[in-house]
Amino acid sequence: MTDRPLTLMAVHAHPDDEATGTGGILARYAAEGIRTVLVTCTDGSCGDGPGGVKPGDPGHDPAAVASMRRQELEASCGVLKVSDLETLDYADSGMAGWPSNDAPGSFWQTPVEEGAARLAELMRQYRPDVVVTYDENGFYGHPDHIQAHRITMAALEMTALTPKVYWTTMPRSLMRRFEETMREFGEDMPEPDPAEAEAMAEIGLPDEEITTWVDTTAFSGQKFDALAAHASQGENIFFLKMGKERFGEMMGVETFVRVKDATDAAVPETDLFAGLR
Repeated sequence: MTDRPLTLMAVHAHPDDEATGTGGILARYAAEGIRTVLVTCTDGSCGDGPGGVKPGDPGHDPAAVASMRRQELEASCGVLKVSDLETLDYADSGMAGWPSNDAPGSFWQTPVEEGAARLAELMRQYRPDVVVTYDENGFYGHPDHIQAHRITMAALEMTALTPKVYWTTMPRSLMRRFEETMREFGEDMPEPDPAEAEAMAEIGLPDEEITTWVDTTAFSGQKFDALAAHASQGENIFFLKMGKERFGEMMGVETFVRVKDATDAAVPETDLFAGLR
């Protein structure tokens, strides 16, 4: 036994990703006295600017957007009681197919070894017991999410420190409920072309393939408020339209696939730290 606190490290691509996918576990484990470390890889400069101005449109200032989103990220971390925020500050690569994917200095153009080396230094500093990031498709194919996955897995290989590693996911049963809820709230959902429909069908996992179901119901209000802290991106955050009560009903459990484990904890499990305490 050591005096070092149990530590969770979540590696995300952009400001606001921490709240969407892992806001519940960040809040829950912070409340349980676990050190929570958030690593945000990009500056979010391809997000909306003030008034909803889109990237590439007149008046969109990437540097100003990055500064604004850093402030929102810090506010979100305050809501979630994140112990330590680390930012790699790579340039946001934008959505798949955007010209910004190819911009020099963008996260997508950064050699994996370079990003992994920087992340590995943070892993050596914090010595996380649990690391959480995206799957190899970045959950839904976003270039920066895919790159976050790549540098995280490479950094773990470099350090060989972490007993448990997880990828975020969502049960397919909940994906169907989301589609129904979006229609209920009047979201415009045009029929996708066959390629898009096939890609959407690959998001998430069948319920029986999910290894870890963490109840974060008691912290869903914090998760909602953390999302709301990213006010500049409100147009893109559907969940905020649901209201806090409905949000809590839909988002009270966060789900993961365990991809590395040195504890022999049984699955399915309900605690990322099963076998560690």
